[in-house]
Amino acid sequence: MTNSNINMRTIKTLTFSAVTTLLLASCGGTADILSTPVEQIDNTPLKVSDLTEIEKHNWGHLDLAKDTIPGMSVDKAYAEIIKNKKGSTVIVAVIDSGIDIDHEDLDGVLWTNKGEKPNNGKDDDNNGYIDDVHGWNFLGDGYNEQLEFVRILASGDTNNPDYAKAKAEYDESYTKYTGYKTNYEQTLQQVTAANEGLAKHLNKKDFTKADVNAIKTEDKTLQQYVSIAKYVYSLDMDTMSDFEKELKNGLESITDRLNYNLNKTFNGRVNGDDANDMSTKFYGNGNVKPIKKTESHGTHVAGIIAAERNNGKGANGVANNVKIMSVRAVPNGDEYDKDVALAIRYAVDNGASIINGSFGKSFSPHSEWVRDAIAYAAKNDVVFVHAAGNDSKDVDVAANFPDDNINGKEISDTYIRVGALAPKYGSGLLAGFSNYGKNNVDVFAPGAKIYSTTPENEYDTKGGTSMAAPGVAGVAALIRSQYPKLKASQVKQIIMESGLAVPSKVVVGGDTNNVKPFKDVVKSGKIVNAYNALIMAAQLSK
Repeated sequence: MTNSNINMRTIKTLTFSAVTTLLLASCGGTADILSTPVEQIDNTPLKVSDLTEIEKHNWGHLDLAKDTIPGMSVDKAYAEIIKNKKGSTVIVAVIDSGIDIDHEDLDGVLWTNKGEKPNNGKDDDNNGYIDDVHGWNFLGDGYNEQLEFVRILASGDTNNPDYAKAKAEYDESYTKYTGYKTNYEQTLQQVTAANEGLAKHLNKKDFTKADVNAIKTEDKTLQQYVSIAKYVYSLDMDTMSDFEKELKNGLESITDRLNYNLNKTFNGRVNGDDANDMSTKFYGNGNVKPIKKTESHGTHVAGIIAAERNNGKGANGVANNVKIMSVRAVPNGDEYDKDVALAIRYAVDNGASIINGSFGKSFSPHSEWVRDAIAYAAKNDVVFVHAAGNDSKDVDVAANFPDDNINGKEISDTYIRVGALAPKYGSGLLAGFSNYGKNNVDVFAPGAKIYSTTPENEYDTKGGTSMAAPGVAGVAALIRSQYPKLKASQVKQIIMESGLAVPSKVVVGGDTNNVKPFKDVVKSGKIVNAYNALIMAAQLSK
C-alpha cells in the first residue's frame, strides 16, 4: 500500500477532554567544485522558532548551517554548484498510485515513449504494452485492495507459514481500527460543535488563535469550546477548520480500511490477471493517471522529485532535468508482488535510470519475484530508492518489503532505503512515524510535512517516508544528470557517504523513552545532503 498506516498519515491516539487526534499522520568549473569543502555539523539544536510559511513549503531544500533547518541543501547546490548548467536528461520512474500528468507543475517533466503512437490501439514499439505513452498501469481500473495479511487469511490456507501471524495481525488491526472509527466520530462531533460555537460567539468563521485566547467567559460550554480550540492549536494547526478537515479525511481513510483493506470477502483486482501466475505479463492499460482525485500519493511523490522549478507555481522539485515515467502499481491497500516486480522491470526496460518506490508492506508471499526485479535493476545500472515505512519499527527486526537482502545478504548494490526526518534539528530530528534500522535503513531525508503537487493543479502537505524517498531519488537524479558516467552503485555510495553526520542522540519511533545515538538507527549515520553529494560526485567522477 502507499507507505503508511492510512493514506500517508500516522494515527496517534492522544487524550484531552476525550479528543482523539489525527497527526500525520550544470556545475561550474570542476576545479572550483573539487576545492569546495564538505559541510559538517555539530550536535547543537539550532532551530528554536517555528517555521515561516515560506520555510514550511521548502524546508526539505534548505541548508542546516545557513537556515538552521535540516534540509538537503538543495537550494545551496543550485546556487553554488549547478548554477545555470542543465546537465543530461534523467528518466525517473515513479512506481505508485498514478500521476496527474495534466498537472500544471508536472506536465512539462513527463517521460514520453517516442516509439509509441498515442491512442491507436497498437503496440508500436513492440514492448508488449499497447499505448504506453507516459508509462503503464498494471492496476487497470482497480483502486481499493485488501492488505496482504487479509489475502493470506482469505485464501483459507492454514498450512501457509504466515497464516498464524496474519491472523494475529488481522485481529489486532480490526480491533484497533474499529476503535479509531468510534474515536474519530466522537472527536469530529466535538470539534465541529466547538468550531461552530466559537464562530457564532466571535461572529466570524475565520477566527484566529489570538481571538480564542482573548475570550473571557463564565459559560461552561464556551469554556469547553475554548479548551478544545487551544488544544487543536497546540497540534500546530492553523485553524479549527483545518483540523476538522483532517478528522474528516482520517475518518474516510479509516472507513476505507475497514470496508476494503480489512474486508476478507472483498476482491479489488479487476484487471483480469492472476496475481499468483508470473507467466502472464501484459495486462492493465496505458492510463497512468489516478482513478480518483483522492488518490494523490503518486502525484505528490512526482512533485517532490521533479515539479518544474522556479516557474512561479506551487512547488519546486529537487531535480531540474528529469522526465518522470509513471508506473501505476500501488492501490489503496497492499500492492501485489507481481505488479511491483513487473513495474520495476518495465521501468528498467524502458530507459529509467532511477526508480522511486514509496510503498511497502510487512507480508510478501512472492518476495523472490520482487528481489529478482531489484537485482535486475542493479544489473542494468538503475538506482532503486525505497521508503523505509511508517510503523515506527526497527526493520532490522520487523520485515518491511520490498527489501534487497536474503538473510542479511544483499542482492543489490543500487538499492537505497530511506527513513524520514522532521523539520527541526535536535533530539526530535527523526519523524516519529519513521521506521529505522542500523543494517537496513541506509539514510534519512526530509519526510515530515512536505509540500508538493496533488491532482487537479492543487498542492498539499503530506508526511511519511514516502515523501523522504523521492527527495533522495531527486538527489540521485541531480548526480546522474551532472555526472552521467557515474554508475548506479557509485550514486548510492555518494549519497550514503556525502551526507551530514549527526553526532547527537535522537528520539526513536516517537517514543521518548527510546533515545539512541543517530548512528545506531541508520547504516550511514547520515542525513542526505545534495550539496555535499555533488562535490563528492565531482571527485569520484574524476
